Amino acid sequence: MLKTLKKISLVVALAGVSHLAMAGAANTLDVDGDVGRGGLPVREDNPDELKVCADYDNLPYSNGKQEGFENKIAELIAKDLGKTLSYQFWYDRMGFIRNTLNARRCDVIIGTVAGNDMMATSKPYYRSGYVFVYRKDSGYNITDWDSPDLRKGIIGVVGQTPPSRPLNDKGLLGNSRPYRIQRDLNLPPSFVIDDLVKGDIDVAILWGPIAGYYAKHASIPLVVVPAPEYEKENIHGKEYWNISLGVRKRDKERLAMLQEVLDRRKDDILKILDEYGIPHVPVVEGDSVEKKREKKGDVIPKFE
Repeated sequence: MLKTLKKISLVVALAGVSHLAMAGAANTLDVDGDVGRGGLPVREDNPDELKVCADYDNLPYSNGKQEGFENKIAELIAKDLGKTLSYQFWYDRMGFIRNTLNARRCDVIIGTVAGNDMMATSKPYYRSGYVFVYRKDSGYNITDWDSPDLRKGIIGVVGQTPPSRPLNDKGLLGNSRPYRIQRDLNLPPSFVIDDLVKGDIDVAILWGPIAGYYAKHASIPLVVVPAPEYEKENIHGKEYWNISLGVRKRDKERLAMLQEVLDRRKDDILKILDEYGIPHVPVVEGDSVEKKREKKGDVIPKFE
């Protein structure tokens, strides 16, 4: 899903060094380690600022150059509110929320699963799911979990993500090549699609936003097909999720203000998704199965 990273060393990343950049300013590594730590002062809220928590290098969502679709949504929200946009960048993996939102180094996460119990979430503003991706010149015609062409080659799938359930039920795990659920920061976010383009795998089953964006930018034509929902057969095989904006649980006034923007700029946000090739379907209200999983703190796989 991308070109080769110009990555800060893995040692620095794992040490939790983050990137702070004001909109339009040069990108530099900068974080005050004495702000947000337990027992120490927290950042003072600036009513004229929209400070977003985001991943430093995880397109199509966000990066330090502010090129992702979540960066564009953040820009739209800030402009609508007449606020200055700034970021606290961190790598979206274990400790992300603790070191950003909950440390009060920033105030808003642009994309998280609706109902994520680690924060207060807005009404969902889009819904996406997993997709099948394959090379157009393969001649494959894969539309569901029982498609014969799914058995013809090597299937790339991120281990322990929802598609592994139908693959197991259909006896297809033996045909699969598993990828780690937590991305190696030495690899670009595009690494599974890169393997598909190279021919190391024949089919990729990935989270839609990641697959759609990198398929659109691939060097050869790729086919992207939405995978059917599988929750009725196996609750752990749920393929589609409502996506919301998130703030700290007690930050009700901020959430209400942001919700007003999401409501009035809905069409503009969907246009951004389309421009980035992000697959999306209508939001499903009152998804009971989703609510049960959300209470357990499920998150969308932005790091696949």
